Amino acid sequence: MARDFRKLVAWRNADELAVEVYRSTATGFPPNEKFGLVAQMREAAVSVAANIAEGSGRQTDPDFRRFLFIAQGSLSEVEYYLHLARRLGFMDSASSAEVNQCRAAAGRTLTGLIRATYKGRRHRFGENEEASEQS
Repeated sequence: MARDFRKLVAWRNADELAVEVYRSTATGFPPNEKFGLVAQMREAAVSVAANIAEGSGRQTDPDFRRFLFIAQGSLSEVEYYLHLARRLGFMDSASSAEVNQCRAAAGRTLTGLIRATYKGRRHRFGENEEASEQS
């Protein structure tokens, strides 16, 4: 039985991160970065939400968790790309801070979701889902 990723707070935060990365990279970057840093940052941000979604379709918690760890790696990529874009002067501090806030929220809830998969029970969705992700 597949999990509904849309109910996961971690997925919703990752989805918001992807949207915020797309918004923040729409302007301010040089045209020659469209297929460079912009593309890499967008791909990494989308990968966070996509891996949570893909993992939620897996049948076992260890398999689900594997995709969550991949999502965590993509989140680290986004963190580095933000750092680099800021150092290169492609993003202002306000835009960078907004994306970083989304990244941090996605990271916190993703970590909580990973922890929930270790509790020796099948992760349940619904009433207690948000509480287990926050722990």
